[in-house]
Amino acid sequence: MEPSKQPSPQESASQDVNPVFLQQLRELDIPEEAAKQALLRTRNVSAEEAAIFYFNKLENEEGDEDLMYKMVFVVNMDLAMGVGKVAAQVGHAAVGLYQGLQEKNSWREMAWKWDHAGAKKIVVQGTNVAHLLELQAQAMSLSLPTYLVRDAGLTQVASGSRTVLAVMGEEDIVNNVTGSLKLL
Repeated sequence: MEPSKQPSPQESASQDVNPVFLQQLRELDIPEEAAKQALLRTRNVSAEEAAIFYFNKLENEEGDEDLMYKMVFVVNMDLAMGVGKVAAQVGHAAVGLYQGLQEKNSWREMAWKWDHAGAKKIVVQGTNVAHLLELQAQAMSLSLPTYLVRDAGLTQVASGSRTVLAVMGEEDIVNNVTGSLKLL
């Protein structure tokens, strides 16, 4: 049985980037993903507010140390996995995501900052595979790196089962995707 799905305020905010504001920011040569993130960070109030945020952030790049990063693991609670199995799947997700972070310069830099700021990791509950896929799509729309574990099927779950979604990025942005989920 699937629970009725009401989007959280974070989900609504992340999905409702005003296209007019986005276009105005693009006309200022702000990259699309940066423009979306600026709109989200300023609660989609106006293109002007988002532009001010974006350009202030550029000016304060040296102040980037203030940004906190985290890695979040969303466990598919629809699967009957024991504690050890969940731990192993979270491990697979961490390694898979970290390997993926090495593919882009900006992601490598994020991984370095995350690691040197304490490597914050959180494990939360996801409803089912559809929920994990929805969260992954939302994270990807925000340019957050993700990794979705597919189990080999040698022990407790069927081959190909999607067990854990890993998401990483700036804490405030990751919270737009996973902030409303319960801790495991």
